[in-house]
Amino acid sequence: MSVESAISCRQLSKQFGGVTVLDSLDLDIRKGETLVILGRSGTGKSVLLKHLNGLLRPDSGSVFFQGTDMSGASEQELLDARRAIGMLFQGGALFDSLTVGENVRFALDHHSIGTLAERNDRVAELLALVDLRDTQEKMPDELSGGMRKRAALARALALQPDCMLYDEPTTGLDPVTSAQINALIRDLQSRFGLTSVVVTHDIASATYVADRVAFLYDGAIQAVGTMDEMHRSTDSNIKQFLANDPLTVEQS
Repeated sequence: MSVESAISCRQLSKQFGGVTVLDSLDLDIRKGETLVILGRSGTGKSVLLKHLNGLLRPDSGSVFFQGTDMSGASEQELLDARRAIGMLFQGGALFDSLTVGENVRFALDHHSIGTLAERNDRVAELLALVDLRDTQEKMPDELSGGMRKRAALARALALQPDCMLYDEPTTGLDPVTSAQINALIRDLQSRFGLTSVVVTHDIASATYVADRVAFLYDGAIQAVGTMDEMHRSTDSNIKQFLANDPLTVEQS
């Protein structure tokens, strides 16, 4: 594992129903970078993402987060690691029965962090950070898709994570709202030094947010580099994907 890596995967393998999704995958994610994982539908991008915070356990191989082997960690070690890893799920995954403020405050309440007044102050600070001031009392169904994504992002940041995982953050959003989410991802990295991993099929989004790109194909990382390096690649799979070939473009 590289000393500069926040997260490293070594020989990571996973099957579902006898189908190999990840096959002896190796990957290093550098501290403070935004790494985008690109690949066609069904290549296991979201499966890989869920291994990075221990939501899934590998069949073999290891995932190291800040020196801890997540694949062999105890439940307490996993809980400690997950507090340092925020995740924005594809649909936002807000609790429909809770207000926006209660959603954002959920982890703070669960861990009994500070007084109720201090937790509410933190909620207001986080909602202001994602440009959702004065939405604490709204219900999730009162928000637009982009606003729900931003509220979910505020919730993911509540415990001040060192790392953020984003699963298709711009899927289903219009171009203007997508640009706002992309700008937020970049701003959070710059402001807090977050290590970020973004799963997306949106090439425009990848181009905007990525320091480096990892191309996932046939269960393994086929190439890692900057977006410019990807565009210069002679690999036929990468060229087809970036050219929006109908056989390789991912469906939302």
